[in-house]
Formats: sequence, structure tokens, C-alpha cells
Amino acid sequence: MHKFFSNRKLVLTVICAIIAAGLITGSLALGKKDKTPAVQKLGNDLFGAVSRVIAIPAHGMQTLSTNLNNFVATYEENERLRQDIDKLSATHAENKSLKEENRELKQLVGLKNSMTDYSLTPAIVLTRSPSSWQDLVTVNKGTANGVKKNQPVLAGNGLVGRVVEANYSTSKVELISDNNESANRFAIQVQAKDGNYVNGIITGYDKKTNEIIMGQVTEDKDVAVGSQVITSGLGGVTPKGLYVGKVAKVSKEDYGLANEIRIKPAAKLSNVNDVYIAKLD
Repeated sequence: MHKFFSNRKLVLTVICAIIAAGLITGSLALGKKDKTPAVQKLGNDLFGAVSRVIAIPAHGMQTLSTNLNNFVATYEENERLRQDIDKLSATHAENKSLKEENRELKQLVGLKNSMTDYSLTPAIVLTRSPSSWQDLVTVNKGTANGVKKNQPVLAGNGLVGRVVEANYSTSKVELISDNNESANRFAIQVQAKDGNYVNGIITGYDKKTNEIIMGQVTEDKDVAVGSQVITSGLGGVTPKGLYVGKVAKVSKEDYGLANEIRIKPAAKLSNVNDVYIAKLD
């Protein structure tokens, strides 16, 4: 209480309010008259002044409280909106991933339906070699599932590699994008404009252009861009007729002999997740 009354202005305000109230009460006690007594006028003025002094800070406090409440409400709304945006972003990423997975599965179903001469064992890629010069993936199927070494592996719409190591429950697959010199090369062929086939082997992969390189081409044939490339079956390791991709570019020597053919692969080699291991019936 001592601290409260130490404020002189507040004490003076309270005293004025008491005096004003007393004057009003006294003037009313004098009885009804035609004119307002001077004492009552003075009391009314004092009471009005005191009321304004008290009302201004009270209004200010009310305004401040309202602003604080609005600020808190705005902050909470922003937090809710931020959380909603995060959820939408996560949902969008998940939907994109599911769409890609659905696309791959549809391609696999279409591939399986088109390859009636083969027994296809579905497999999932578990790991991929981090090496930039050796594209090896490990799949979750092995000898227990009938998988054998050198069996071709397909994904999307075409060939992606072959089994190079078959274990009991897993297998290692060497992709056709492997640029290692010791990699097993596929014998492939493409039909020329005259109806005959041009043979060669996969000699490399250009990661920048996403193109398979068909080398050791010796036939002097005119090959059209867009022609389909398939496995030739030469060498007896890989069955004939597996789809590899389409011709993207043909390079020739000075004598007009085709020496290198660039192929756009049918499968997406940079993102192999679900595959089929093929066995000719």
C-alpha cells in the first residue's frame, strides 16, 4: 500500500474523484431547481476529467491486449500454414515416387506379357555399386529361385544387364552401362534398310547422352535412325531377340562404312529398381 500511495499523481486523481462525487451528491441534496447549481456543474466537470484520465490508460491497455491477441493468433495461423505446406510438399514427393514406381511396374507387366517364350523371375534391386566405372546391382533373388549365371536381366521395356554372380538368396547383375574393360559384352544387331541385319557388340555407355555404344560393326549397310536394336544370340550366352533400344545416331568412316552406332536404351539405366531375370523356356 505504501508503494501505491507514493505515486502523487494517482493520489491526486483519487482525491479529485472523491471531491467530485461529494459535490454532485451535495448538489442533489439541495433539491430540484430549474437551473443546475454551480456546485453541481463543478462536480460534473471534475468527475468527467477524472473519468477521462482513468479511461485513457484503460483503453490503451485494452488496445494493447487486443493487438497481442491478434499477433498470437496470426503467429499460430502462420505455423499451421507452414505445417500444411510441409505436409503438401511431403505428399507431392510421395505421389511422385509412387507414380514412378507405378510406371515401372506397368512396364514390367507389359514386358512380361510380351515375352511369352521366357520364364521371368521378378526381383528387387537391393544395392548398387557406388563406383562410377562399374555398374553392378544386387537383387533379392538367387539360386534358390532358379537364378543362374549369365541369365539376362530386363527392366522397363528392355535389356539392362546379365547375372554375373548367383548366390543362394541374392545375385549380382552387371548392367549394360558398365564401362569396365572386363565387362561381358552383349552381341546385338539392328536391321538395315535393305532388310539384312548389321551385327556388333555393346562396347560402352555414354552417361552424358544416355546412349549405348554399338561397336565392332563391319557390315556395309545403311542403318536408319529409330531402328530397333535387339540381342543377336551370337556366342550362345544371351538369347536372341531381347529388345535393347533404338538407333539414335550412326557414325561413319571416310569410306562410308558404319563403324559406330549410338543406341537410346529402352530401359532407364540410371534408376533401376524392379527387374525381371529371364530364362528361355
